[in-house]
Amino acid sequence: MAALRQRKGSRGKCPPQSTAGVPLPPQRLQANCCSLHHHHDDLLHGDWSWGSIVWTSVGWSVSVGLGLLCCMYMATLHENDLWFSNIKEVEREISFRTECGLYYSYYKQMLNAPSIKEGLSELIHDNLTESKRTINLLQRMNIYQEVLLSILYRLLPIQSYLEPMYFYIYSVFSLQAVYVMALYLTAWLLGGSWMAGVLAAIWYILNRVDTTRVEFTISLRENWSLPFLALQVAAITCYLRPQLGASQQKVMVWLMYVCSLCFCVTWQFNQFIFLVQAFVIYTLDCVDMLTAAQVNTLYLVQASALLSVWLLQFFNAMILGSLVLSFIVAALLVRHFHHSLKTGSFVARVSRLIIHSTAVLLLTFAINFLAKKALRLRSDEHIFKFIKSKFAWGPTRDFDANLYLCEEAFGALPLDTLERLSATLVLGPYALTLTLMGGALALAALRNLRTKGGGAERKAEGPVVASFRPDVAYNLLHTLFYGLLAFSTMRMKYIWTGHMCAVAAYGVCGGDVWAMLLHALRCNAKVLLKLVRYAAPVAVVAFLYYKFWPKMVEELSDLREFYDPDTVELMTWISTKTPESAVLAGSMQLLAGVKLCTGRVITNHPHYEDEELRDRTKQVYQVYARRSPRAVHAILQELGADYVVLENSICYERRHLRGCRLRDLLDLANGHIMDGEGDNDADLVAAAHPRFCDAVKTDSPEYAALFKRTFQNKTFHVYRVRKKAKKNS
Repeated sequence: MAALRQRKGSRGKCPPQSTAGVPLPPQRLQANCCSLHHHHDDLLHGDWSWGSIVWTSVGWSVSVGLGLLCCMYMATLHENDLWFSNIKEVEREISFRTECGLYYSYYKQMLNAPSIKEGLSELIHDNLTESKRTINLLQRMNIYQEVLLSILYRLLPIQSYLEPMYFYIYSVFSLQAVYVMALYLTAWLLGGSWMAGVLAAIWYILNRVDTTRVEFTISLRENWSLPFLALQVAAITCYLRPQLGASQQKVMVWLMYVCSLCFCVTWQFNQFIFLVQAFVIYTLDCVDMLTAAQVNTLYLVQASALLSVWLLQFFNAMILGSLVLSFIVAALLVRHFHHSLKTGSFVARVSRLIIHSTAVLLLTFAINFLAKKALRLRSDEHIFKFIKSKFAWGPTRDFDANLYLCEEAFGALPLDTLERLSATLVLGPYALTLTLMGGALALAALRNLRTKGGGAERKAEGPVVASFRPDVAYNLLHTLFYGLLAFSTMRMKYIWTGHMCAVAAYGVCGGDVWAMLLHALRCNAKVLLKLVRYAAPVAVVAFLYYKFWPKMVEELSDLREFYDPDTVELMTWISTKTPESAVLAGSMQLLAGVKLCTGRVITNHPHYEDEELRDRTKQVYQVYARRSPRAVHAILQELGADYVVLENSICYERRHLRGCRLRDLLDLANGHIMDGEGDNDADLVAAAHPRFCDAVKTDSPEYAALFKRTFQNKTFHVYRVRKKAKKNS
């Protein structure tokens, strides 16, 4: 919808070989010969020497500095791309693309309300977002962030110094600083040195094309939620450290809960992200990497966060009907009744593990099926249609599934992503770390399964500490599971790539990977290990500075300007020439901007997590199908539309290939033959009517009797829907 244009202007011996020639696990390697003195660990153990305090303070200061650097970098890129400070207000609002405009409109609505109480009432009883429907926006959408920011802006004495829009976008960019600091802390905790955090932060910033979309989709839900997910992962990493005291564990549990709550309340896809995380926890539990208390705590933190959001969202049925809640209940129930899971011989344990996992999966689907039946929940069925169609269970004519399948963001991860990650030297260390440490994790898991009684259930004095660090194990499986998710669906790469930077930095700066490599080379120099752990990150940072700093400077000097006169003209016309109570129909993306810029009532919008809304959208999109004028008119009248906006970019779409154009999806759903050269299914038939969006422009009598053109430019055509229609013949 929007466009941009250029704007002028001491030695030790090597660790002993284990039996069968297999290297010992990394933690045991470090314990034998390679354990290094880390000031951060000293503080955790209560060493408050001046050296430790100063070293840790420097590390924290650097994390804050890098976070602020990332924040300012993203904000500068946003300003340079749009010349945001110099364009009109309507142009600024149009720059909130697609669903971003819809979310920002509620922030604007809260600010324009006479009082906070009345603003909240308008959101709870909203009749502007979907014509002829009154909906609770706080229940349907994840907009608590907009509500909180609007309240803060009204209460804080900053109105004279900062415009509402800048307060909003600066808040989002500030979360990028939180994100970088969270990755920094995770890498620091894993690697034992804040140099790992420095490297992780630099990699995140340099790979911004693949780690974030914040500079051009500011209010996208993931930009609010992913910083809190990164904080939660950092808290889990700290919680799983064996040397943590009881009081420190309690602090980490509460921190995990708060971060999980903030993550869940800000993104509608929270249940699917938590489902993957629950699989990670379940896997570590099965191979005896976590204690029973740790597993129960992690599960309960997830469940508590989801249930808290269920309450905040006025008992949103989608949360109770989510797979992750069903999985957590099933896993805890089966675990409670299956006491002998971690006893017996290797074969017996594997057999019980298979039976255990089968029982968990079957119980999960049973609980989920019953929950959805009881709640009459169908709001998330489009996600499962998409998954079913995506993983080669045959082609589909389902409109909703195809709408996702045809978008590049929901396709497989492009190979050029890996090329960019390789160029910044993050992919190589990441792959090496994942391979070596993943192999060590697999060996540790096998050893746990062979050991009678299992590490988590052994009757020994004091807590049992697994030979493989549980915090490392968690992060390895986390990056593996989310990496698989990213490879299957490109949009999910932003969950994976940021954490990839932390894991790669751990591999470069931590002692585990280097100890394994030096052990393989039969080197017995402890000093050498310490040297490479600090020399390697310095060398990497020096290379990155040499190669990418000039490019960043050039990028920051590339000045552009927002340029979309057709959309500005349309929004101005709607604001000045249509009644304030007018109802407009059109594409989801455009109508989000219409609501933001004009405040008019709309028929549908991009927030797709509602069955009735999906049906509405499909009906409105019949204006781009081969339907009779009377059929289209009846649809629009039923939805209460006064005007319909037609876009040439959709009617004559060339962006997608044949079969993925919106008009093709509609033809398939309607059983009609698609436009253009190519094959068609044998059961498709030729439509009896021309394509509405094209034929209505002829102003022939049968169209003119029902639709009157009221506005047009090179991109948009607006027709008023006449209220009186002749009876169908």
